[in-house]
Amino acid sequence: MRMNQDERRFDFHGLGEALKRAREEKGWTQAYVAELVDRDSRTIMNIENKGHYPSFDLFVKLITMFDVSVDLFIHADGGSRIRASVFLRHFRSCR
Repeated sequence: MRMNQDERRFDFHGLGEALKRAREEKGWTQAYVAELVDRDSRTIMNIENKGHYPSFDLFVKLITMFDVSVDLFIHADGGSRIRASVFLRHFRSCR
């Protein structure tokens, strides 16, 4: 799937940082989280540190596991309707 300009600007760095903080607060390692969600620890590292897009199912597992709200990241600047629609379009295409 080819990304348009809006999609390239949308990154997951903020979400990755929030997931990392939540994981560290629990005292969990990336390897432990990877085991819980049946992924490689490199996948968790890339999401946390590089802002990589997780798959939709992994995204849901992680935000649920760590009780992280995505509202802050979708609506962070108050004028982010485009970002929100890009975000939703990306994840709908992953199902």
